[in-house]
Amino acid sequence: MTTSTHTIHAMRDKFNPNAAAGLDLVFGFRITDEDQDFALVVKDGTCGLQEGKNPDANVTLVLDSATFRAIVDGETDGMQAFMGGKMRVEGDMSLATRLPQLFPA
Repeated sequence: MTTSTHTIHAMRDKFNPNAAAGLDLVFGFRITDEDQDFALVVKDGTCGLQEGKNPDANVTLVLDSATFRAIVDGETDGMQAFMGGKMRVEGDMSLATRLPQLFPA
């Protein structure tokens, strides 16, 4: 199991179903240094995990495994990673701002 696989599972375990009521979104993650893709599918208070690229992703975060781990562990936040050039956002950037409520560090 890769570092990113452990990290995405840790992220899913932090899921806050109360923040997801009424939502139907797909968050994609492209981990550049491990050449891996994941998706978290949030729908009406549930969160599913998919390995591989999801073509229906509303937003995709493109970052390396160390940055991904630092965000999930709460060592940095997504905005810092984005502003520092360590993360790129593809799709609806405003949805990325919902991640801290859905998956608190």
